[in-house]
Amino acid sequence: MSLVAFTAVATITLLLCVMTGPDRDDLDEFYTGYRSLSPMRNGLAIAGDYVSAATVLGTGGVIALFGHDGVVLALSTVLSLMLLMFLLAEPLRNAGRFTMGDALARRMPGRAVRITACVTTLAALLPLMLVQLAGTGDLLAFILGFSGDSLKTGVVIGLGTLMIGYAAIGGMKGTALIQILKIVMLLGSGAVIAVLLLHRFDWDPGALLGTAADNSGVGQGFLHSGLQFADGPHPELDMISAQLTVVLGGACLPHVTMRMYTAGSAREVRRSLSWAVPSVALFVPVITVVGFGATALIGREVIAGADPQGNTAYLLGSRAAFGTDVSTTETLIFTTVTTALFLTLLASVAGMILACANSLAHDVFATRAKSPTPHGEMAVARISAVAVGGLAIALATLVQNRSLQPLVTLSFCLGASALAPALVYSLFWRRYTRTGLLWTLIGGSLSVIIVMTGTNLVSGSPNAAFPEADFNWFPFTTTGLVTIPLGFALGWLGTVTSGHDRTEEQRRRYEAVEGVILAGAARADTTGTDTARKETVGRETARRGH
Repeated sequence: MSLVAFTAVATITLLLCVMTGPDRDDLDEFYTGYRSLSPMRNGLAIAGDYVSAATVLGTGGVIALFGHDGVVLALSTVLSLMLLMFLLAEPLRNAGRFTMGDALARRMPGRAVRITACVTTLAALLPLMLVQLAGTGDLLAFILGFSGDSLKTGVVIGLGTLMIGYAAIGGMKGTALIQILKIVMLLGSGAVIAVLLLHRFDWDPGALLGTAADNSGVGQGFLHSGLQFADGPHPELDMISAQLTVVLGGACLPHVTMRMYTAGSAREVRRSLSWAVPSVALFVPVITVVGFGATALIGREVIAGADPQGNTAYLLGSRAAFGTDVSTTETLIFTTVTTALFLTLLASVAGMILACANSLAHDVFATRAKSPTPHGEMAVARISAVAVGGLAIALATLVQNRSLQPLVTLSFCLGASALAPALVYSLFWRRYTRTGLLWTLIGGSLSVIIVMTGTNLVSGSPNAAFPEADFNWFPFTTTGLVTIPLGFALGWLGTVTSGHDRTEEQRRRYEAVEGVILAGAARADTTGTDTARKETVGRETARRGH
C-alpha cells in the first residue's frame, strides 16, 4: 500500500507542479509566483519549508534516544521561527526581491557580494540536501523491506530526478503547493498517531513519560537534561552551543528566507508567519508524544539498533501505536504517515534546489556586464536546478552509508555563523561596509568548516562519519559557541578597518534606504532589477496588444 501511495503522490504532485508552474518568461512568476499566495497558504508553505525531513526524522530520533534533550531541541526550532518572525521577516521582505543576495546587496551593490552570497547559500543548503536524499534510500528500504545498496542508490537517483522536476517546472508557486500539501498531511497524520499513543496509556502523559524512562535503560536521567552530551567534557556548554546554533541557523537558512519574498507587503509577511509559527509549534507536541511513545513501547535499545541516530524512531513509534493486531483502518493511517514522510523528503529537497538555482541565476548570471533577458535568466535558473540537483544526487550516493549528522550540523552552523551575522548587520547596522560583509560570509563559513573537522561527529566516536579515524580536537559537538561570536566579530573588524570615509559612505547609503528596509516605505529597487521588470511588463503588454 505504501508503494502504491508513493507512486500516486509523486504523480499527482508532479502534475500539480506542471499546472501551477510559470507559463511564460516572467521572472516575478517564477521567483515569487506573483506574490499571489494568501497569508494562510504562504504561512503553511513557510512551515513546510522549515519542517524538513531532517527535522522530522532527526528530532524524533533525538527525543526517542535522549528524552528531555530532544524536547528542548524541538522547542528551539519553534523559537528559531519566532526569531525570524519578530526580527528578520519584514526587513528581509522589504530589502530583497528574489534571493538573499538581493537583501545583502541593497546597501552594498556589487557582483562580489552577490557571488559570495550565492556560494554561502550553496554551502549551507547542499549538506542538507545530501542528508535528505541519502535518507530517502534508507527510509524506503525500511518501509518497503529491501536492503540492497544498489536498490537504495536507484531510489536516490530516481527520487532526486523527481525533486529536480519539482523545482525546475513548478518554480516558487509549484513548490509552495507541494509544501502546503506536505505540512497538512504531516500534521494530520502525526496528530492521529499521537492520539492513538496517548490512548494506549489511558490518556495519562505521566504514564507515557514514566514508561519511556523505564525502557530507556538510563532511568530518570531520560527525563532530565544532559543525556545527549553526557560523553563530552562540557555537556552543559555543548547543550547551549547546540541550541544557539539551531535557533540562529534555522531562522537564516536561504530556503526559508526566500519565502519572505512571496508576500505582497509587510502586513502579509506578519500574517503569513502568524500561520507558520503555530503550525510548527503544533508539531512539537506531536513529535514529542511519538518519540516518547516509541521508547515506551519498543525500547531505546531497539531504536538505536535499527538506526544509531534514531532516524527510524518516528516510523517505529507510529507502527507501535497500533499494537499487534492491525486493522485495515490502522493500515491506512500508517500508510498516510509513510506517505507524509515521503512527501516531506520530496518537498524539502525541491525547495532547497530552487533556492540554490534562483541564487545562481539571479545573483551570478544576471549580474554580468551584459544583462540577460528574462527568458535567458529563467533558462539558467532551470539549468541550475538540474546542475545542483545532479551534484546533490551524485554526492548523496557516495555518503549514504556514512553518518549524516555532521552534514545537518554543518548546515545549521553555517546559517548561524555566517548568514545570521551578515543579515543582522546588513539590515540594522548603519556603518556596516562591504568589507565587513565579505569578512562575515567568508570568514564565518571557513571557521565553521575548519572547526567542524575537529568535532566528534566527524571522527573519534562510534557514530562519527569516519569512526575508524580519530582527529577529534574540538570539545563540543557543534561549532556555534565559538564560530557564532567569531562571525559577528569578523563583521565588526572588517567594518572598522575599512576606514572612516568608507563607514560614513555606508552610513549615508543606509540612511537613504532605512525607511524601505525597516518600514517598507517604498519599494524602489536600487539594484537595477526594476528596469528588467518594467521591460518584461512592456514586452508582455506589446505582445497582448499585437
